[in-house]
Amino acid sequence: MINEWIPDLPLDDAYWESLLNDVEAIAPERSVNGPHRTAGETLRRFDSTELWQEAQRVHESGEAVVVQSTGCNRGGLLIDWNGLHGFMPASHITDLSPHLDEDSRRAELAQRVGKSFNAKVIELDRIHSRFVVSERAACPGHDRGESLLNELCEGQVRPGAVTKVCTFGAFVDLGGVEGLLHISEISWGRVNHPADLLRTGQQVQVKIMNVERTQKRVALSVKRLQPDPWATVEQRYTVGQIVEGVVTSVVNFGAFTRLEEGLEGLIHISELAEGNFLHPHNVVHEGETVRVRILAIDGAHRRLGLSLRQANDGGQLLD
Repeated sequence: MINEWIPDLPLDDAYWESLLNDVEAIAPERSVNGPHRTAGETLRRFDSTELWQEAQRVHESGEAVVVQSTGCNRGGLLIDWNGLHGFMPASHITDLSPHLDEDSRRAELAQRVGKSFNAKVIELDRIHSRFVVSERAACPGHDRGESLLNELCEGQVRPGAVTKVCTFGAFVDLGGVEGLLHISEISWGRVNHPADLLRTGQQVQVKIMNVERTQKRVALSVKRLQPDPWATVEQRYTVGQIVEGVVTSVVNFGAFTRLEEGLEGLIHISELAEGNFLHPHNVVHEGETVRVRILAIDGAHRRLGLSLRQANDGGQLLD
């Protein structure tokens, strides 16, 4: 489950205090405070008129500057620019996916501590000691990405390129905006791992399922470009029919068999063969093509009961 994200700017004073306290707990050796300063003292240390004037200039001009990360917390990165300390929210880091859970996000942020970033100043308030920057805003394709995000809407079909494959799905670049193709939306059939069907760099057509513009999150689907085979299963197959299928998985209680893409049924161990055998592996193997008789069809619950034993009793193979 994807956790709630911390809201983007503006951030109140209490939130700034919590961010600074949080960073001391996570990375005290890299904290902007130093070992003996409190969060309040850190907020009050911005007293260089010239530095704030220079920050105001780059903010108004839109000029990109180089900042260095000095610490991290659940909200993003603490940064330093010529002695001026500020903050880069996680949602403004270009290569940090908004779809990560909290533990993964913290780990990714920690890896960026000590690194330099090109960034633009997106909020500057000397009275409240706020200096907020965005790496995303400094990217050449930032405006194009923002424009595309505003164009995306539910139901659209878009081309994209797979940028990363992981256990829970794949990330797809739509041309400046990255969306998540969850493992459950890759195929109507069972997917053991997204890497079985997708690879980095692969071009895919995807359907937009949901767009959260404030969080910059886009949910995608590949399987919904095709009709759900379970929706019409009872119209296309009948109980007693003998068909061919491919064994996809052999387990202790039987074997799963695919009749067509996205349509898989179970041959229970009791329906594999006559007599005694130690394990279903002694009867069938993954990848094997078998003749099975359909025993039960339940489209609503997406279940098919199959029998290998009864198919061998006789009967013609039906299309």
